[in-house]
Amino acid sequence: MTTVLVTRPQHQAEPLCQLLERQGYTAVRMPLIEIKPLKLADKALQVLSRKPDIDWIIFISANAVNFALIGNDGKIREYCHKAKIAAVGQATANALQQLGLVVSAIPEQGFNSEALLARPELQNVQGQRCVIVRGVGGREVLADTLRARGAEVDYLDVYERQAPLIDPERIVSLLQTKMLDVITITSAEALHNLLALLPTDPWRKLLLSIPLVVISDRLCLIASTLGFIHVVVSDGVSDGAVLKIIINLVSGEDSG
Repeated sequence: MTTVLVTRPQHQAEPLCQLLERQGYTAVRMPLIEIKPLKLADKALQVLSRKPDIDWIIFISANAVNFALIGNDGKIREYCHKAKIAAVGQATANALQQLGLVVSAIPEQGFNSEALLARPELQNVQGQRCVIVRGVGGREVLADTLRARGAEVDYLDVYERQAPLIDPERIVSLLQTKMLDVITITSAEALHNLLALLPTDPWRKLLLSIPLVVISDRLCLIASTLGFIHVVVSDGVSDGAVLKIIINLVSGEDSG
């Protein structure tokens, strides 16, 4: 029986777990990041209200869409009908489109800031006003590049990520009994939280030997730098893409 560790946040993990279980695998649910919504303060909303002529609202993730437009009493939605909307990837765009919003810029390939910045719509942004909707923290490459191109950029933080309390014995038990075959990771933060559970050998060494499935070349590089021996990259961020690479990995079709 193949056992897969699914580390996505709890509210996002179940579809992948169900796909794995239909395949006959055992899905071990261990969310390594907890997503908590932020109630927007008046100060945050001033970012929008003082800029009635916003040119772009850029959503960094499906979580950003959900926490901004479904929560927060709909205060942000009205601005989305006045500005052009960009999404960092197809899953984010899908979340926006399901809410009836038109997305003007989506990466042709990939699902990160660099892919979005390659879009022709975001090349000539001199003098334009952009608001990036995101979680607290994260990479700065999107804002930095837009500012370098002459845009005025503000952030609107609508959620925060936290490391949940996890008993390390859960993963030690899987390693000790050799009941862990594949690990899935979808963010660098989750990867660091995983390693923090096992700071010393022998368990850390065993963990690094388990095949690791990630969703981007950037994550692959980070994981390899941290010492993971066998890292494979899925063709996309979707559950179907992750499942496909796991099936190939288990069957021996993907040797990394």
